[in-house]
Amino acid sequence: MNNKVLGAALSIVLTAGTLINANAQKVYKEGYFSFDTELRGNPASVKSYFTPDSSASVITFGPGTVKMLSDAKRDYFAVILDIPVAGLKKAGIATASEIEQAFAGLPSFTFTPTAETKVISGFNCKKVVAKEAKSGKTYDVWITNDITVPQSAIAPYYAAAGGFPIQYTSFQQGQELNITIKSVTEGKAPAGTFAIAPDFEKVSLEDLNSGQ
Repeated sequence: MNNKVLGAALSIVLTAGTLINANAQKVYKEGYFSFDTELRGNPASVKSYFTPDSSASVITFGPGTVKMLSDAKRDYFAVILDIPVAGLKKAGIATASEIEQAFAGLPSFTFTPTAETKVISGFNCKKVVAKEAKSGKTYDVWITNDITVPQSAIAPYYAAAGGFPIQYTSFQQGQELNITIKSVTEGKAPAGTFAIAPDFEKVSLEDLNSGQ
């Protein structure tokens, strides 16, 4: 597993970090949202589980799964690899400096609301234009106020967008991916979702990255 994969994993888990405004119609305290993405150029599906204090994004792709664990404060992060065909069951836990470095690489936006609206995946959405501070590049972000969710369900760089992003651009080590949330589901996550199972070898994130 190389830097590219871990970068993609970290970006995906960060697609989950701030309480949305309180004027929404439905409040989700626990649940998950689903979307499709890619990992190392291969198609993958994601379920991002959230509670008020934790998140767990589970990426399912060809040979196995990658799970990312984080807390609402974003001071804990772990990548868990389960690749049965390779006999690989490892969990890499990030250091404080690795987490700090990841956040330092995230974009910083200012947001301008527009009058444009449309329905995406059953959600009433409105468009805001996000302008990146350093590059000046702009992105269309479609947000909804149909729901509210805990901190763990929205990317930090979209925290001030004014709602829950349904269609947006995510960022992975300088690369951009277009994301559309397919659904948001209420309910408790399966047992063990927010933990590292005892049969996984715990290593540093650096060791996981280097394949040790």
